[in-house]
Amino acid sequence: MTDRRLWSYKEIAAHIRVQPDTVRSYRKHGLLPPPDHVENGKPFWYADTVRKWVASRPRNRGRERD
Repeated sequence: MTDRRLWSYKEIAAHIRVQPDTVRSYRKHGLLPPPDHVENGKPFWYADTVRKWVASRPRNRGRERD
């Protein structure tokens, strides 16, 4: 089943247990996939895009993957 909900920095941050500014920094440094949608200049990602990105990331400081 495909999850097409759009997530902002806030939802991504909650999913990976960091602050939204950390996710913004990931994007600035090219560590986040390109947004799936941009509305009024604000980027959004499909939940599935974020989950695939999380699954492909190296483990970070002992945090569990969701």
